[in-house]
Amino acid sequence: MLMNQLREARVAKGWTQAELAAHVGVSRKTINTVENRVFTPSTTLAIKLAKALGLSVEQLFWIDR
Repeated sequence: MLMNQLREARVAKGWTQAELAAHVGVSRKTINTVENRVFTPSTTLAIKLAKALGLSVEQLFWIDR
């Protein structure tokens, strides 16, 4: 399963889901579904999220074995 620390990183920036969504060009619902591991982001979205949050993709996402 693809795990993430998206919520924690977003909150650390002081951003709402809507604010993060605006930074990366997706809907608030998309951010919500990624945070809750309902939706696995594309590589492009994962890179955009990591860049917006000042993290590497590996810091933001990992595979739980």
